[in-house]
Amino acid sequence: MATIKKPDLSDPKLRALLKEGMGHNYYGEPAWPNDLLYIFPVVMLGTLACCVALAVLDPGMVGEPADPFATPLEILPEWYLYPTFQILRVVPNKLLGVMLQAAIPLGLMLVPFIESVNKFQNPFRRPVATTVFLFGTLVTLWLGIGATFPISTSLTLGLF
Repeated sequence: MATIKKPDLSDPKLRALLKEGMGHNYYGEPAWPNDLLYIFPVVMLGTLACCVALAVLDPGMVGEPADPFATPLEILPEWYLYPTFQILRVVPNKLLGVMLQAAIPLGLMLVPFIESVNKFQNPFRRPVATTVFLFGTLVTLWLGIGATFPISTSLTLGLF
């Protein structure tokens, strides 16, 4: 059985904090229903309003009509598949390309083990996890941007 500590409302310091609107952070007011019941719907409606506003302000354009008898010069997948598409496009041995595709989920499975090396949550106090994350992000961006270039300049991004 848990004991619940009741706030001492006669304490002048606590009364001053309550007067400033700093209640539950100081004397242990539970999150339910106060925060979850009142703040969560506000956040959900705000997020929905932002999504609707973006959809109204910048609608997705419908492309040109499809022609079943003409293949486009460059067929690209959706933007989130650009890095994996680039791996398949650049690697000369397709079996190696498929094995590299399988290495992506295997690498993602290692993330919890890399993350649990250090107990801190500050990224500057977790150098291994931060380095792995930044390296993976840069490689993903490099491959994703390269997928939009012709194969001759896709690895160098046309920079050198």
